[in-house]
Amino acid sequence: MKIFDSHLHIIDPRFPLYENNGFLPEAFKVEQYKKRVSDLNIKSGAVVSGSFQQFDQSYLINALDLLGDDFVGVTQLPVDVTNEEILSLNKLGVRAVRFNIRRGGSESVTELSYFADRVYELVKWHVELYADQQSLATLKQKIGKLPAVSIDHLGLDKSGIPLLKAFVEQGVKVKATGFGRVDFDALDLVSELYKISPEALMFGTDLPSTRAPLPFTDQHFFDLITVLGEKAAEQVCWLNARKFYGFAT
Repeated sequence: MKIFDSHLHIIDPRFPLYENNGFLPEAFKVEQYKKRVSDLNIKSGAVVSGSFQQFDQSYLINALDLLGDDFVGVTQLPVDVTNEEILSLNKLGVRAVRFNIRRGGSESVTELSYFADRVYELVKWHVELYADQQSLATLKQKIGKLPAVSIDHLGLDKSGIPLLKAFVEQGVKVKATGFGRVDFDALDLVSELYKISPEALMFGTDLPSTRAPLPFTDQHFFDLITVLGEKAAEQVCWLNARKFYGFAT
């Protein structure tokens, strides 16, 4: 089965890194990522900017160049970024803007609606949210009005599951990632969300799983296939993300 890794981080110390809440990650370069996933059939994916990379684009441009045209970028941008800069990043393979509400390092969430509308109108990018239940509840009205949006790591909190289900019913996408970050049975929720909307879920490794209590293991992927079955797993692990990130499936 072909896999689209919808959530991976590349950490290259040759490019700027910023300490976040006392944390500075270890290196996880492109060659380390390729070696780590060599037993999985990953053919495409999305490199996601972390809190520790803030608004740096140099690492992302380099990573996309090394990974090739089947990989895209999810960046963090300041609100005063020019249209010319956005268009340039789009040509280089960037396809989304991330708001890291949980960790910081991104633009303020007060700019969410403005930024989401702006990048969608200009280059058809979506926005990605790394947020817990409390933040998602606060943003409930805004999220429902965004042109295109995904939520990281199954929403993180057990208390937020009812809200996450409501978002999925509204067309919001959800990353089936970070199984070792959540406080509930991730596979049970994946099954429930798939029944609500087969188009909503997008699998990702979350490698190198920085600060996760339980890092990604290949068994997470194999368990996902077992729970969903081959046909549904193909949708979650390949088709949904390929379409959302602008590829021909």
